Amino acid sequence: MAAQERGPYGGRPDKRQAIVLAARKVFGREGYSRAGVDVIAAEAGVSKRTIYNHFGDKEQLFQSVALEGAREVTAAIKQIMERHLRKVVDIEQDLIDFTLDRIAAVTAFPDHFALVRTIEAEAGRIPPPILKAWVEEGPQSGHHRLAPYLRRIGEQGLLEIDDADRAASHLTLLTITDVNQQTFYGLLPLPQPELTEIATSGVRAFMRLYGPAAN
Repeated sequence: MAAQERGPYGGRPDKRQAIVLAARKVFGREGYSRAGVDVIAAEAGVSKRTIYNHFGDKEQLFQSVALEGAREVTAAIKQIMERHLRKVVDIEQDLIDFTLDRIAAVTAFPDHFALVRTIEAEAGRIPPPILKAWVEEGPQSGHHRLAPYLRRIGEQGLLEIDDADRAASHLTLLTITDVNQQTFYGLLPLPQPELTEIATSGVRAFMRLYGPAAN
């Protein structure tokens, strides 16, 4: 087998992907501490040895699965930011539309956000290096990726922003965080009119904080 066909610990990439998908389901369903490598192996249709060949141990497997999922979600959110915030026509409506698409993205990745619930519920039992990597790469840091867009909008005179990172954090807290807390990251969906109301009221509160002063 050619070297480029092998994962970091050996093995075929197709088997690695099967392990990642299975692990995401099992960790999300059973939690970090209760999930067994044997259960993940059975779900993936591979041997435990194959999992260890690819990932070394359960800790490395969990970290890989969590961070890879976070990168997939980040890429999706990046596209949403580009679609709504690269060229702004109506700042309030564009922020509302961005927020609604960002909310919808949570339901597009159910297995990943089941894993997010596991991380939040079992933070005390998950090894600190994993938690640190998650904070740096996971959805909690999403406002850092949003900040450059808000900074650019502010430079156009559509917002008054001194600290774009803080403004991005406030927009996130007023909109998507509220929805995620109420729905447990999509586990208990809200009716669309209620989601629209949360997005609209959150963006309007944000505009009261950061909207341009009347002439």
